[in-house]
Amino acid sequence: MLYAQTPVHEKRRLFRERLASGEIMRFPGAFNPLSARLIERKGFEGVYISGAVLAADLGLPDIGLTTLTEVAGRGQQIARMTELPAIIDADTGFGEPMNVARTIQTLEDAGLAGTHIEDQVNPKRCGHLDGKQVVDDDTALKRIRAAVDGRRDPNFLIMARTDIRAVDGLAAAIDRAKALVDAGADAIFPEALTGPDEFAAVRAAVDVPLLANMTEFGKGELLTARQLEDIGINIVIYPVTLLRLAMGAAMTGLDTIRAEGTQAGLLGKMQTRAELYELLDYEAYGQFDTNVFNFTL
Repeated sequence: MLYAQTPVHEKRRLFRERLASGEIMRFPGAFNPLSARLIERKGFEGVYISGAVLAADLGLPDIGLTTLTEVAGRGQQIARMTELPAIIDADTGFGEPMNVARTIQTLEDAGLAGTHIEDQVNPKRCGHLDGKQVVDDDTALKRIRAAVDGRRDPNFLIMARTDIRAVDGLAAAIDRAKALVDAGADAIFPEALTGPDEFAAVRAAVDVPLLANMTEFGKGELLTARQLEDIGINIVIYPVTLLRLAMGAAMTGLDTIRAEGTQAGLLGKMQTRAELYELLDYEAYGQFDTNVFNFTL
């Protein structure tokens, strides 16, 4: 009932423990708190909170228009609804190095298990679009050092994302990944790699956990979790999958209502009232209410 029962520091500790096991962890992207609870109920290991999804939720493109306040607030709403660890996308850190340090502390306070900071210039672009630009080595490393220096809970995961593969090639991505690890990054997110050989090359180059982004309609091949685990990838995210599925179903539903004048033909495709109430743990709320108001005047 209400929010997760696992304390935040324990979520982070268990996440770090699981991450060290070598077993791959699957993090579907939650587009709202209820979908985070569904991700948990379906047996996944974590919840991902995508910057692109947060922007889309506000009706905005993924070009760095969201603020730290918006991202942290939505992240808190999602993270507190599940016993699973939640990783959130912090774009370029929302400013200069001191801003990055503040971002880390704000996300810690919001109950997240970790975040990633990327090396794009501002304003950033979606990682699978053309025309990206990345900052120089010095700026990229300062962001990660500031994030590490700002962290208070040593189990809060600070991941460095590099977008340089699509700009300067795989060798540059490997060099940047190594430098980011030296700067203190706990894990690396090499964005927009094209296939298993490229993931394997990065895996061979660094000895920290790696994240693979299996986003649809992007630059790379969609690999299975087993394939990624065999390469040595530690986390796989599906950042926009649930939002795309939900919006696709919504488009179909609205078209049907316009064409037929009723939603009757869609009932078999819907989550039922009983399924929704079960996911919400509605019965527990009712029991709690009865226990509190069990008197008469």
